[in-house]
Amino acid sequence: MQNVVEVEPGRPAADGRPSVGPTYRSAFARDGFPPPVPGLDSCYDIFRMAVEKYPDNRMVGHREIVDGKAGSYVWKTYREVFDIASKIGNSIRSCGLAKGSRCGIYGANCPEWIITMEACNAHGIYCVPLYDTLGAGAVEFILCHAEVEIAFAEEKKIELLLKTLPKSNEFLKTIVSFGKVTQEQKEEASKYGLSIYSWDEFLSLAADREFDLPDKEKTDICTIMYTSGTTGDPKGVLISNASIICLIAGVDRLLNCVNEELAESDVYMSYLPLAHIFDRVVEELFIFRGASIGFWRGDVKLLVEDIGVLKPTILCAVPRVLDRIFSGLQSKISSGGFIKSTLFNLAYKFKQFRMMRGAKHDEAAAICDKVVFSKVKEGLGGNVRVILSGAAPLATHVEEYLRVVTCAHVLQGYGLTETCAGSFVSLPNQMSMIGTVGPPVPNIDARLQSVPEMDYDALASTARGEICIKGETLFSGYYKREDLTKEVLIDGWFHTGDIGEWQPDGSMKIIDRKKNIFKLSQGEYVAVENLENIYGLVSAIDSIWIYGNSFESFLVAVVNPNKEALESWAAANGISGDFESLCQNPKAKEYILGELSRIGKEKKLKGFEFIKDVHLEPVPFDMDRDLITPTYKKKRPQLLKYYQVGCQNHASAFRNYYNLPYIQQADNVTITSIAGVQTVSKSLGL
Repeated sequence: MQNVVEVEPGRPAADGRPSVGPTYRSAFARDGFPPPVPGLDSCYDIFRMAVEKYPDNRMVGHREIVDGKAGSYVWKTYREVFDIASKIGNSIRSCGLAKGSRCGIYGANCPEWIITMEACNAHGIYCVPLYDTLGAGAVEFILCHAEVEIAFAEEKKIELLLKTLPKSNEFLKTIVSFGKVTQEQKEEASKYGLSIYSWDEFLSLAADREFDLPDKEKTDICTIMYTSGTTGDPKGVLISNASIICLIAGVDRLLNCVNEELAESDVYMSYLPLAHIFDRVVEELFIFRGASIGFWRGDVKLLVEDIGVLKPTILCAVPRVLDRIFSGLQSKISSGGFIKSTLFNLAYKFKQFRMMRGAKHDEAAAICDKVVFSKVKEGLGGNVRVILSGAAPLATHVEEYLRVVTCAHVLQGYGLTETCAGSFVSLPNQMSMIGTVGPPVPNIDARLQSVPEMDYDALASTARGEICIKGETLFSGYYKREDLTKEVLIDGWFHTGDIGEWQPDGSMKIIDRKKNIFKLSQGEYVAVENLENIYGLVSAIDSIWIYGNSFESFLVAVVNPNKEALESWAAANGISGDFESLCQNPKAKEYILGELSRIGKEKKLKGFEFIKDVHLEPVPFDMDRDLITPTYKKKRPQLLKYYQVGCQNHASAFRNYYNLPYIQQADNVTITSIAGVQTVSKSLGL
């Protein structure tokens, strides 16, 4: 295979163990993985060495608010951040914390988040991030489970922290606001013997006291990062200094090998949660290279405006954001009149044709870029050269489209918290990798393990099986859950639970999920994620959840229709009504079912894999109802529970085919996260 080299042959099944395919690594690591950087032994060293090398470079920036209006970005240099982090570190130590203590951070990305993280890194204190979208129950669990002694929080999150009392008070002794604290908050904290400080108060808490920095080893834990999880309590993933250092070295080599080196002039927009490993390691990489990190204002409705002012060169995104950009573009083009839409489509087809035949994106159609696609690029700030999608699969048609029209490399990556994020990433200008997550990053070995019960054979000519990863990027275990660690870490290999298929060019395609399999009443197994990926190709839908069980012989689904597509279909067929009423229209259901059946026939699905009925849900699956994780993965048990309970207004599909109670339509549902994402495309003027 291209782009990878085989380092170990596969082996057949033996002693009750399934067969495994050959072990591969990136061709960029043909002669070995990147060597360690001298003196780089911890995450603190990443920061320390950057301060020494780039003291006057812009490090972190935020938009200054003047008279209630957001102005330009104001910046702190690496030296300035170092000085503030040193004061915060001394203040933390003055509260009695030492190497190995736990410090929680709760809130949206901001300069104070990074400064607190670097203070923890300096003193060997475990940084324990809390998802900004987690509710008080999960926050309370993590504070207690990780034994957090001090917690830093965004000003508006202080009340949520106080609600975790008194349970979290067993360990939690100090709260620090990134902004101010009120007198009422001080009084509430004092009831439980807690100290609470504003950011400015805490900066001067240690006065002139300076604490010696402890020695730090590569094997030391630097963060306990809790995965959102689709079932049960969050799991605390122990990530060492070595994991992050190794990841950075591998990604840095990859970028150099494809001539997309990260430079100190690069600018990154920080808006994906720093509490997630994806954004954390990207920002560590930017710090490693002395580049700049600009923070959003914490409001997704204002994100595109922030991007326009910051003008980032690298943009990371989750598929939901890119899907909305794609839909917005499609909508604007179709409503732009015959001449504009014809010009755009001709330019698109020409550039796509050239790129499919090997032309680089910036050389495929220079005139088209300048005349037609430059407006799309300007909508993203004008300087973006790389767009990296992660956290969930990106639809193939969206990836291909954006590769053509954004005038930037659009790459898809794959990784887990347990693998320290990026383990695979597609390569620039390789159109054959569309729909895949690319080859391994040059710091890991990867192989497939057969899954006989799902008919996936890692030794077949088209190798399919569970993706297994080995390397220094791997986590050190689940905190206080050795039993779960042993389930997934076997002989040094991490078993991801994801089913992959090697492609001829050495890239990996995610095709299924090992655990998301169930049996229908006739004995047929259904790999539901694979089906959702196939049905997700239907442009008339935004999202789909498929359900079946062993008591019935076929499948049903809940579908989030695409608003523009459904309304366009209704107008063409003389059907009136708003989006919500259209979703209740039987003819709309027939239309969506027809589209699903069409793609099923096109992809040659088996009879039992066809969806027999659907419920059209106008409200996107969201975190407010606990239906998806912060990384937009479906929480299947919660989806089932939500759509099993409720009133008689909806879900005749399920009443007719399943012995399920009526589907619930929650009252007064708020969808701040997803509705905000929908605003992205509108803000772009698309």
